[in-house]
Amino acid sequence: MTVLISASDLATALESDIPPTVVDVRWTLGNPDGHPDYLQGHIPTAVYVDLDGELAAHGPASSGRHPLPNADQLQAAARRWGVSRGRPVVVYDGAGNLAAARAWWLLRWGGVADVRILDGALPAWTVAGLPLSTDDVVPPAGNIEIRTGAMPVLTVDDVADFADEHTLLDARATERYRGDVEPIDPKAGHIPGAVSAPTGNNLAADGHFLPREELRERFAAFGDLDGPIGVYCGSGVTATHAIAALNIAGADAALYPGSWSQWSNLDLPVAIGD
Repeated sequence: MTVLISASDLATALESDIPPTVVDVRWTLGNPDGHPDYLQGHIPTAVYVDLDGELAAHGPASSGRHPLPNADQLQAAARRWGVSRGRPVVVYDGAGNLAAARAWWLLRWGGVADVRILDGALPAWTVAGLPLSTDDVVPPAGNIEIRTGAMPVLTVDDVADFADEHTLLDARATERYRGDVEPIDPKAGHIPGAVSAPTGNNLAADGHFLPREELRERFAAFGDLDGPIGVYCGSGVTATHAIAALNIAGADAALYPGSWSQWSNLDLPVAIGD
């Protein structure tokens, strides 16, 4: 599975006969509204995507903070972005692609075959000296048809005993995994049997993904890359970044969308420490 595209290759593709649809997902947990940053400068033709509003559904706390949208919801959002049949898509965010990976995963889950992450995110584009736009882009509506299920998903029932026989990765920061701190969810700790694999460690210092062989070595230390792998995080956002890194490394993985935000709101066992 081809996951990444470089800034120079994206610039070339934007000048082609079939330029990609470009999606800007500026979002962080502390600053969920990235639209003002988008208006300060973004890749030309890129449309801003609201992660909370378009890359997630909403429900009770027992469903987690960012449940998956259904096929109709995702299709309506993707068509607003201009996603169309036979046209590639490129996603990026302000740094590291920890948010943009959610759009990458959702579109692939929805059956969109050619979706790439801009390696190095927006900083890679600006370092290359490429132009920015301040337009609030409203593209022509796309015609994509979404059929969910193309990427594997784990339910809370699946995860309950997944780690007994398979590899379950926790993509949150190590201190949250250990239960030293918990800034947002009702309980601290991790799902019993899960292995700590912080998402930030998928990246080099410049915000690019580590090379394939380094990622393979990193993930092989956690478990069998040829066996079933599940990934979760706080609410199913940064876990998709780990899945992208695993795909680069040549491994498949299933997302637990409810993640810790769902697990910690239910009467389920919690593990503390390393």
